[in-house]
Amino acid sequence: MATNWGSLLQNEQQLEELARQAVDRALAEGVLLRTSQEPTSSEVVSYAPFTLFPSLVPSALLEQAYAVQMDFNLLVDAVSQNAAFLEQTLSSTIKQDDFTARLFDIHKQVLKEGIAQTVFLGLNRSDYMFQRSTDGSPALKQIEINTISASFGGLASRTPAVHRHVLSVLSKTKEAGKILSNNPSKGLALGIAKAWELYGSTNALVLLIAQEKERNIFDQRAIENELLARNIHVIRRTFEDISEKGSLDQDRRLFNWEARLLLERSCAAKCPDIATQLAGTKKVQQELSRPGMLEMLLPGQPEAVARLRATFAGLYSLDMGEEGDQAIAKALAAPSRFVLKPQREGGGNNLYGEEMVQALKQLKDSEERASYILMEKIEPEPFENCLLRPGSPAQVVQCISELGIFGVYVRQEKTLVMNKHVGHLLRTKAIEHADGGVAAGVAVLDNPYPV
Repeated sequence: MATNWGSLLQNEQQLEELARQAVDRALAEGVLLRTSQEPTSSEVVSYAPFTLFPSLVPSALLEQAYAVQMDFNLLVDAVSQNAAFLEQTLSSTIKQDDFTARLFDIHKQVLKEGIAQTVFLGLNRSDYMFQRSTDGSPALKQIEINTISASFGGLASRTPAVHRHVLSVLSKTKEAGKILSNNPSKGLALGIAKAWELYGSTNALVLLIAQEKERNIFDQRAIENELLARNIHVIRRTFEDISEKGSLDQDRRLFNWEARLLLERSCAAKCPDIATQLAGTKKVQQELSRPGMLEMLLPGQPEAVARLRATFAGLYSLDMGEEGDQAIAKALAAPSRFVLKPQREGGGNNLYGEEMVQALKQLKDSEERASYILMEKIEPEPFENCLLRPGSPAQVVQCISELGIFGVYVRQEKTLVMNKHVGHLLRTKAIEHADGGVAAGVAVLDNPYPV
């Protein structure tokens, strides 16, 4: 994908001055992270890394990604309500992957007791890359859907002003006007507020469970501030706090919290609830690509099924048996065309190239391979941009981008009361980094420039 910032990227002196101005504007707008040296303190902060220029994104693909998001919301919700599908799909995975097995044990226990909650909230982010087709045209292909680690809605709401500023400094006011308005934090808060309202108690609080060392606190505060503006109060706790202090009353109302099982057994509206977290696993993503699966989960919705299926890349099971053997043989024959994915969130866990080959050779005859899936590697067209990181000089590098669309849905019992797309997130990284996002220190924040 060609870039029209080409001549600007060649002028080193101008880049340095623009970078200084961009960083100052990012700090003024609140595009912030705590530092790695002081992750528990906001006394010293830095700007979150970002691109100096917005990156070009085909308008048609951006529109396609938005158009399919409500379908993905419906699909995740349908999967989360289909206990038989989850059990069948994850049966081999839970024998080999302890993390998924523990989640599934909680799911089974809650089903046995009877699900206490009546309000269900989904805050998702579906991530895509632009696959370079043989004729050179790009196609939208899904990497994954995040049902639990759907972050950066807050900071993504603040970066458009930074790129508009950079282009305005260059007297490119027409181009600055093309930077899309984007406010995921407001939309995400809208979903939480609807779930809070349906919960039915004006004394209810929103509990945000965070890591103890949370560098990305300002991203979360953006959503908290939106809720506070609606007079909905948020309290922050860690899982450790919950384990120590949590208990339920006789009506299974949550007063403080106990780790995951305690949460799930309560009538609080969880985001995600355990079934929705399981719906976001890589194994479920792979099974959804099988012929007939979408039709079974979304009966009578052929248009939605077509929109969803158009975004799927090739996905392959590694379960023991002929199908898994064939997938491994394919990957070993052409390793540059595939990615090996474990059942993990957050970036930095996938295996590529020689690492993938070694892992597959070790796993080939082991049942442990069922804890992974194989995916076709998406190959976008690289482009040039300038990446800005604290403590590093401005760097013009060959990049690729990943587009995320935020989705929100709320269901009360069996009735869907909200289903929306609420904004986007563009992250860009140098092409030498195969895997990892902003939180992993690899990608930087960006904005789409529609072309």
